[in-house]
Order: sequence, then C-alpha cells, then structure tokens
Amino acid sequence: MESSLGERLGAIRGGMRGDRTASAGAKIIRLLFIAAGLIVLLVLLPSTVTYINPGHVGILIHRAGGGVDPKPMGPGLHPRNPLLSQIEEYPIFMQTLVLTRATNEGSRGNDEINVNSVEGQPISLDVSMSFELDPVRVPALYQTFRTDIETIQHGYVKQSIRQALQEVLGTEPIADVIGPKKAEVVNKTQARISERLAPYGIIVKQFTINELRAPPAVIEAINTKNVMQQQALTAQNELQKNQFQAQGDSIKAAGRAKAILAEAEAQAKANQLLSQSLTTALVQYEMAKRWNGQMPQVSGSAMPMIQLPGTSKP
Repeated sequence: MESSLGERLGAIRGGMRGDRTASAGAKIIRLLFIAAGLIVLLVLLPSTVTYINPGHVGILIHRAGGGVDPKPMGPGLHPRNPLLSQIEEYPIFMQTLVLTRATNEGSRGNDEINVNSVEGQPISLDVSMSFELDPVRVPALYQTFRTDIETIQHGYVKQSIRQALQEVLGTEPIADVIGPKKAEVVNKTQARISERLAPYGIIVKQFTINELRAPPAVIEAINTKNVMQQQALTAQNELQKNQFQAQGDSIKAAGRAKAILAEAEAQAKANQLLSQSLTTALVQYEMAKRWNGQMPQVSGSAMPMIQLPGTSKP
C-alpha cells in the first residue's frame, strides 16, 4: 500500500518535472524566434527606406514588373519594398566632362578627339563640356542606356562630341580652325552637340576646345604663310603711307601755287587800278604835299622851276 502510494507520488513528481522542462523548452524556442525576427527586421529595416542626396534624383525600378517609374524621386527619405523594387541615384548638378590626352586633367585615359580637316589633315583636340541633367527626363535616360551617368559620358556623349567636331572641322581649312575661325568652330560644335543630347535630357551649358594639335609640318607651313602675309601687309601699308604722303604734298603744292596765283592776280589788278587812277595833276599834288619848302641844292646858276597845281608859266 505504502509502496504503491510512493510510486504514484514519484510518477506525479516526474510528470511535473517533464511539464516544466517542456514549458521551458517552448519558451526558449519562442525567444529564439523573436530574436531571429528582430535580427531580420534590423537587417531589412535600412533597405526599406532610401535616402536621396541633395543634387540628385532617384530612379525607381519595379522588379515585379512595370519597368522604370516615369516619375523621379526627389532628395530626402523614401520608403520602398527591398524585395520588389530597386532605386538608382543620378546627379542633376552641373558636371564637366574632360576629354584630353593627359590623364591628370580629369580624363580616365587618353580621351583626346581625333578628326580630319577639309584637306584631310589629322587634328587632335582636348575638349571639355559642362552639362546638367533635366530631372524630369532622368528616368527616360536610364531606361534608354541602363547604366550610370559616367559610363554614358564616356560612351554616347563622347561619340556625339567627336561626330559634331568632325562635321564642323571637316568643312574648314586647318589654318582657319587654328586661327580666325576657332571661336566660330566652337559655337557651331556646341550647337550640334546640344541638338544631339537634348532628346535625352542632357543640357549642354558650355563647350570648350582647350588644345588643338596638328602635324608639325602643317603648323610650320601655316606659320611661314602667316609671316609672308604679315610682310606683304607691312609693305602694303608702307606703300599706302607713301601714297598718302605724296597726295598730301601734292595738295599742299597745289594750294601754295593757287595762293601765289591769287596773290599775283590781286597785285596785277591793284596795279591796273592804280595805273588807271594816276594823272599828272594827282602826281604834282602828291609831290607838293611831300615838299618841305626847301629848294633843291644844285650846281650852276640856273634855278629849277617847280610847277605847282593851278600855276602856269608867265
């Protein structure tokens, strides 16, 4: 009787210990699930929010279908589903693309542009282009090229610059491109580049030719031609100067001759008038006005006779 009661009590105690063990195990499992959930939440939480930096826009890509969202995302925080969406960030501030032979001037490698002049002479150019992206058209830009903006710059944009330069420089003599028409070439090239890039929302702000290189023999020929033209211009200027001086001397001589002739004509006319106005009476009158009352001193006994106006010999 007593042994059977003890067995029962032992069984009850064993059952209670088993229940407690099972309950503790269940609690541990629940805690593990909660911890795992928290870890997953902490891992996924940052990816459920995207921050777009100032001067940039976000491009929302729907992974489950729908492609690229046509509306760009502005700067700031944006919620998203990391499993069903992806966001690409594009800069919309002003940027400068440098295409040059030197790698220390912003170019990734030898990015010089090579074209030919109208004579077929090779020309190498270092250029730069400042541009901005139209925020509204950035999603369409990404949908077209499916890559980052730097790759687009050194791909399609560089090719557009080279093609525009070839179209412009290919119609001009190399001497004009290096000399008097350089500014015109820059303006025409910028207009053609803008025309090509505008449909993709790439707005060209400024295009510059930083350096232009031609074969040394061509440069030497151009310099010799310029020296000869300068010498010819100097000789022409000297000839014109001498011609102007001769014309001036001729005009001065003609003026002096004309003045002398006018003076002679005036003197002759005065003499004519004077001769016409002279009479015997007028001469005697003038002599009388100038006589001082003294008789002239002469040799001999004869006395000179002075005839005055209004008197006559007895």
